[in-house]
Amino acid sequence: MAKLSLFERRRRRVRSALRARSGSKPRLSVHRTGRHIYAQVIDDAQGRTVAAASTLGVTSSGANVDAAAKVGKDIAEAAKKAGVTTVVFDRGGFLFHGRVKALADAAREGGLEF
Repeated sequence: MAKLSLFERRRRRVRSALRARSGSKPRLSVHRTGRHIYAQVIDDAQGRTVAAASTLGVTSSGANVDAAAKVGKDIAEAAKKAGVTTVVFDRGGFLFHGRVKALADAAREGGLEF
């Protein structure tokens, strides 16, 4: 079996800790690339995506901190529309800094609790 990368080890560690603490809450999953940032509210019990937002359709300067904050506000609005107010934050293997932190802060300001 191939050795796991540091990113993959961190991602698995975060996900297993979330499973232990989350109960039945939906998960706010964040993924970022060099060009875009994506957020999804996922109900793992049913195995479906409740709400999603990203910078894909936005004509801005890419996935900077301001764009991440806008995605955080959008995901909070979409989740509230779907009836979700409390989530657990799944940062994946990404560090809680910069764009990921900006998205989380904006989602909290938008009304999501985590």
